[in-house]
Amino acid sequence: MSLKLHPLNETQLQALEQLSFGLEAEQLIWLNGYFQGLAGARLNGTSESKNEVAETLVQKLPLTVLYGTHTGRCEGLAKKLCTAVVAKGIDCKVHPMDDYKAKQLKEEKNLLVIVSTHGEGEPPEMAEDFHEFITGKRAPKLEGLNYSVLALGDKSYKLFCKTGIDVDEALNKAGANEIFPIVKCDVDFEEDAEQWINGVTAELEKLAPKTSVNVAEVVKTESAETVYTRKNPFKATVLDKTRITGRDSDKEVYHLELSLEGSGIKYEPGDALGVIAQNPPQLVEDIVKSLGVIDSEVVETRIGKLPFNEALEHHYEITLLTRDVIQKYADKTGIEDVLNILDNEEKLDQYLYGHDLLDLLHEFPFKITATEFLEILRPLPPRLYSISSSQEAVEDEVHITVSRVRYENKGRERYGACSTFLADRVELDEELLIYIDKNPNFRLPQNGNPIIMVGAGTGIAPYRAFIQQREANNLKGNSWLIFGERRFSSDFLYQLEWQKYLKKGFLEKIDLAFSRDQKEKVYVQHRLQEQQEEIFKWLENGANFYLCGDMKYMAKDVMSTLLEIIQVQGGMTPDKAKKYFKKLKKEKRFQADVY
Repeated sequence: MSLKLHPLNETQLQALEQLSFGLEAEQLIWLNGYFQGLAGARLNGTSESKNEVAETLVQKLPLTVLYGTHTGRCEGLAKKLCTAVVAKGIDCKVHPMDDYKAKQLKEEKNLLVIVSTHGEGEPPEMAEDFHEFITGKRAPKLEGLNYSVLALGDKSYKLFCKTGIDVDEALNKAGANEIFPIVKCDVDFEEDAEQWINGVTAELEKLAPKTSVNVAEVVKTESAETVYTRKNPFKATVLDKTRITGRDSDKEVYHLELSLEGSGIKYEPGDALGVIAQNPPQLVEDIVKSLGVIDSEVVETRIGKLPFNEALEHHYEITLLTRDVIQKYADKTGIEDVLNILDNEEKLDQYLYGHDLLDLLHEFPFKITATEFLEILRPLPPRLYSISSSQEAVEDEVHITVSRVRYENKGRERYGACSTFLADRVELDEELLIYIDKNPNFRLPQNGNPIIMVGAGTGIAPYRAFIQQREANNLKGNSWLIFGERRFSSDFLYQLEWQKYLKKGFLEKIDLAFSRDQKEKVYVQHRLQEQQEEIFKWLENGANFYLCGDMKYMAKDVMSTLLEIIQVQGGMTPDKAKKYFKKLKKEKRFQADVY
């Protein structure tokens, strides 16, 4: 930089550049406030020194923000929150839960917690230790602590937002003061999260010392690049769509390639693509008929007035049921049989599985208006698909692997909202509304460490991206794929590509488990058991272990098998094997992307 453009000498300039290198937004904002406070003191002719200004700034309200996340959403919200409160003159520090000493809680004055719930009421991996501590016997008394909790979850799961609820109850039990009530967010979380951020920021401002320096409002500059999100998706053109399962397969899996040209969108292997879905037109038509309303009747919706059929097709979840929807239907109708389902967990689980809104209307009919019906429903969330390409390899494209969901129940065909939309109704050269959903917790190692990739079905998608990335970086060997599906002849996804990578050396080793090709079913966990000595040797040599696919069955079986391998091959007790496994997670050497 030329000296003509600034009043600093070369030594000062170098010091400034060194100071600001690598700082995050909230740190830069703090420095902005510090320098403005210092400049104000000098310009006003006061005798305040740098130390005196710094001492005044230290009097700012201290705040710690903890986040526990599986996909990265909580991390993004934590940083957004911190930026907001720093601009209000609050001293904010953000910590991931797995990098925070929980015993430090008793030293905190103000604490905000943002945490998701993973699977059936479980904390995300990075939050496991904190959750165990705060809900256990070792939790300290926290009478002097102010706190609030933002909980992320999914109402299609039974234990909605359980981790956040657990933390909220534990802090309350420990005597902490709740400055703002817990907010529980469904998959469409942005508006609720924004309200929580605004609410806690207002409450923290009330607590801030009167003597603290007011940080000047940060000058906002318009970004030259548009940021595409679920609220502002990009229109991506479909370049290619190919079925990659054989004709005799009982599965339909499609490979889609989309253009990102002109978007400036960047993604990394491990990220997901959010696709704005459309519901099956036949299901929309059947629901309209069942309600006995006019399909084009204009109704008030969550985004304004729309024709009823358009609202159902584009904006509301109708292909599956959640506990919350059934509860609202019961409250609206007062039907005793629906209330009985809610009172019996086993019945409720059975009814939630494989049923949709039309089942509810057919089996428990009630005269209800189109507007009242929409009040029961939740917004239609985007569907997330693991990205199956590396941007370094495909440039202005993004690829996904989609398994078409179709099944029969009670004599009626059922269809997945987005998978059917992509498989049946989207054609080449048409546009899809998409955005990138970052997943910082499913990443290739930066140091080129060996990788073990375990997946079944479309769980193979991110590994295609991984190997494309390693090929782009000319990183050969040290890669092992363990893949499972039903039949070799029809379900070996991306078979020719894997053979090419083996031949070129970018994939070192592959093991396959096709469950229906022999009398005894063989799954990926069986291949792990067969190769357990070498699996453990790879782990001891620093390998990263990746797991992608079905959460309910495959993932649990694989993790159980891996724990057993560690115990047997490492000659460890069960407790030591668990500590070894936990260490893998802590070091980010075990990463899972399960659904």
